[in-house]
Amino acid sequence: MKATWIGLAAGFLTSIAVIPQVVRTWRRKQAVDISIWQPLILIVGMLLWLYYGLLLEDTPLIVANSFSVACYIFLLGMKIVYDMRLRRSS
Repeated sequence: MKATWIGLAAGFLTSIAVIPQVVRTWRRKQAVDISIWQPLILIVGMLLWLYYGLLLEDTPLIVANSFSVACYIFLLGMKIVYDMRLRRSS
């Protein structure tokens, strides 16, 4: 039980680490300073961790990676949309 709580705490902290970047990108409505590869590679890696967590039925892995994948997909979507808008206006 103790290991589950440690895993949940670790997952919580690593998952919320993306929130400042998501908020900043959302507020500024631009993402030119973000490489498209960083969130893309992270999404693939986190999807693998999520699958691994599902195979093990490990709640901390499932919860943390589900949340993180959703945040990074949102960030990646903003990157694509805002970059397309920037190219059209140039």
